[in-house]
Amino acid sequence: MKFPFMFSIGPFSIHPHLLMESLAYFIGFRIYLYTRSKERLTTMQAMWVVVGAAIGAMIGSKVLCLLEDPAKTMHFWDNFQYLMEGKTIVGGLLGGLIGVEWTKKKIGITKSTGDDMVFPLLMGMSIGRIGCFLTGLSDHTYGTPTTWWTGVDFGDGILRHPTQLYEIAFLMITALCFFLLKKQFAFPDGLLFQLFMTSYLLWRLVVDFIKPTPHPYLGLNNIQLACIIGLIYYCYKLWQWGKWKIEKEHNDAKKPSISVLRTNQ
Repeated sequence: MKFPFMFSIGPFSIHPHLLMESLAYFIGFRIYLYTRSKERLTTMQAMWVVVGAAIGAMIGSKVLCLLEDPAKTMHFWDNFQYLMEGKTIVGGLLGGLIGVEWTKKKIGITKSTGDDMVFPLLMGMSIGRIGCFLTGLSDHTYGTPTTWWTGVDFGDGILRHPTQLYEIAFLMITALCFFLLKKQFAFPDGLLFQLFMTSYLLWRLVVDFIKPTPHPYLGLNNIQLACIIGLIYYCYKLWQWGKWKIEKEHNDAKKPSISVLRTNQ
C-alpha cells in the first residue's frame, strides 16, 4: 500500500486527510442533529453550542499542538506556516469543552449538553483517524518502530505501530459499550460525557508512550500532560457524582415507607 493513499475522482485526486476530515465533520454533525435530545435544547441553542464547541476546539487543538516542542515553537515563532500546521484531538476536546461552557453561560443554558456529543464525537474521531492512517508519515500520528504483527510500513521501510488503527478500534469498542450501557441503565445528565472524556484521556495518556514525539515534560509529551490535567478534572466530577448517588441512596433508605406512614395515621 502506498502512502499517502490518494482518492481519485475522475481527473482529480483528493488527499485522504482532507477527505476524511471533511466527512468526519459532516457525518458527526448529522449524527448530532439526529440523536440529540430535542427536549434539552432548542434548535437555535443547539446550533450555538456547536459553534462554541467548534471555535473552542480550533483554538485548543492549535495551542496544545504548539506545546509539543516548546523550543522549536520559540525558534519558529515568526514562521506563519509553522504556526498554522498541525492540531491535536485532545486539545480540540478540552478546548471544545471550554468553548461550550462559555457559550452556555453567555446564552443562559444551565442543562448538561455533553451527552448529545458523545456518539457524534466517537464516529467523527474514528473517521478522522482513517484519514490520519492513509496519510502516512507526513501526518505524524504513527507509532514507534515495532516487531508486532500489527506493524505497518508507512513508506520508509520501518514497521511502526499503527496507532491510528489502535485508536479506531478503541473508539468503536467504546461506542459499543456505551450503546449497550445506555440500553440497560438510565444515565443521569452529563455522566455519559464524563465517562467518554475520562476513557479517551486515559487511552491517550497510555498510547502516547509509543509515539515518537518529544517528551520534554518529565518524560511526558504535551498530549499526556493535558490528559493528566483533564483526568484530574473528570475524576473529580465522577467522584462528585458517586458521592451524590451514595448520599441519595442513604437519604432514601432513611425515609419511612408508605405502609408505615399509613399505620401511624
